[in-house]
Amino acid sequence: MKRRHLLLSGMAAAAALPTFAQQRPIRLIVPYAAGGPIDVTARVLAERVKDSLGTVIIENRPGGGGNIGADAVAKAAPDGLTIGISAVATHAINPWLFSRMPYDAVKDFAAITQMVRVPNVLVVNAETAARLKINTLADLIAYAKANPAKLNYGSGGNGSAGHLAGEMFKRDAGIFAVHIPYNGGNPAQLALLSGQVDFNFDNLATAAPNIRAGKLKALAVTTLHASPSLPGVPPVADTLKGFAIDTWWGLVAPAATPRETIARLNQAFVAALRTDESKTRFAGLMAEPVATTPEEFQAFMRSELAKYEKVVKASGAKVD
Repeated sequence: MKRRHLLLSGMAAAAALPTFAQQRPIRLIVPYAAGGPIDVTARVLAERVKDSLGTVIIENRPGGGGNIGADAVAKAAPDGLTIGISAVATHAINPWLFSRMPYDAVKDFAAITQMVRVPNVLVVNAETAARLKINTLADLIAYAKANPAKLNYGSGGNGSAGHLAGEMFKRDAGIFAVHIPYNGGNPAQLALLSGQVDFNFDNLATAAPNIRAGKLKALAVTTLHASPSLPGVPPVADTLKGFAIDTWWGLVAPAATPRETIARLNQAFVAALRTDESKTRFAGLMAEPVATTPEEFQAFMRSELAKYEKVVKASGAKVD
């Protein structure tokens, strides 16, 4: 009788574990609007995991700089049926930028895997670069030191990735340049193209067409190492040791999601990230797939959170 009881208990426990393919669809919350790079990569992976996890439905929940969607993930039932995107903004920048946060970026989430790394790139208006004889990052720094406060740079707004990259660059290079915030990345790029600002730190996917067209001169990428998407352009770290600030995003679940469920999700999404189709689709966005263990991604997000605390506080940026 005791043996039969143990057998039945084991069967019940096994039945309690999500079987994914035989259950309700998984909801993957993207905290940004449809059509952007994060949304596109999420949809690519959702299609690739259908055989192992069943249907994955993308739910776009934009707003609050990504906080609304991230909060929906944090407060969802920890049953493996709701997962979401964590990004550099939602899990590293916003906790220091916003006076009040609806979630705890560390305690309220369980990491599944990182998905993507996208370099940012320091770009100069091509005409400005020619006029000032700026051909390298060292040239830009030398000019800024010789001409204090004569250079300015644009960004998509106070606290944006471009703004914080610029502040980090100024700090590490020992230079001063005036920050001019715009209402979004597109207006900031238009300002650079028209010569209203001298340089920007822009997302590589956004800047690439104008780099290829010769309208912008790429001086350096912000990843620690050179990017295969922009051959011949060195990293800022070659000039300023240790400089690294890039765009990333990954997958998370509510904090109390069982470890067995996290492991199964990780296995499916890591396999999807490693397919040739995903690599090809991501390359079109200048994005590099990054497959990790849950532990590696959790540690990475913590390190990014600590890094941006210093950068955001030094910048003085706040969103109330």
